[in-house]
Amino acid sequence: MDLRQLEYVVKIAEENSITKAADRLYITQSGLNQQLLKLEADLGIQLFHRTKNDFRPTEAGMIYVTYAKKMLQMKQEAYNIIHDMTDNKIGHLNVGLTPERGSTMFMEIYPKFYKAYPNITIEPLEIGIKKQISMISQGYLDLGFVTLTEKDKSSDEYIHIKNEDLLLGIPRIHPMAKYANGPGEPYATIDLEYFKKDRFVLMSRNSTMRGVIDPLFKEAGFAPNILFESASNYTLCTMVRNGLGCTILPEAYATAQESVAYFYLSSRPSWELAATYRKGSYLTKAARDFISLATQFWTLDQTSVS
Repeated sequence: MDLRQLEYVVKIAEENSITKAADRLYITQSGLNQQLLKLEADLGIQLFHRTKNDFRPTEAGMIYVTYAKKMLQMKQEAYNIIHDMTDNKIGHLNVGLTPERGSTMFMEIYPKFYKAYPNITIEPLEIGIKKQISMISQGYLDLGFVTLTEKDKSSDEYIHIKNEDLLLGIPRIHPMAKYANGPGEPYATIDLEYFKKDRFVLMSRNSTMRGVIDPLFKEAGFAPNILFESASNYTLCTMVRNGLGCTILPEAYATAQESVAYFYLSSRPSWELAATYRKGSYLTKAARDFISLATQFWTLDQTSVS
């Protein structure tokens, strides 16, 4: 079996386009089309429904793509195991990073990783948690770094890094700020129900964090008056500093304590920061060392955004 044909068909299916697939594979469109036609002739069945600008797998095509992915993954895992056996520090890692916190971590630890593994190429991808989980399960990511609760987890593998509290943040000019402790002191605890008349700036409603936050308001007996939603915790911090509303955010972002008062909530909501990889896949030594560096960053450097 020609493994290149497996790669070709998988890429066409991923792109739903022979033109885009050819660009990604760095071959000509005519060359890729000839390979596809030859494979279909050998199999005696069409693998794709073709329109002018769209290639969609037929039923036979979907079967072929499913098994082609498995065979390509097995090939890569065999190479990974052999590289580790021979201490051959070469290869490639696709690493999923959450926006903001993931990029901060990567920029900090990559120089250390590169020093140990100069011939391993890392492709960092800034993507949301739900997308990471999906890509891990499908084999498109080797590693992911996610923040989530137990109910958000898929059947894949997770390596615990740390638990993280979610805090209520309010402007220091808010009347309830007088109950907060001063900067550098342990956070005071407060009930969310005292803020039912306030405006809130919150993470986007399709985010994993909202799966933690929304039940808090329900338990407090009110629906929040949401002024603004964002995919950026930094943006939420800025909005609170400017007195535009209250927010709930991970403790790691609670840095501007002169202008924002932070509280633990009575129910002490939290989530887990974890590394994840596909169930049953081989985790290379390089990947394990990358996770170790990330864990050190997030558990030892408490002054950095995690």
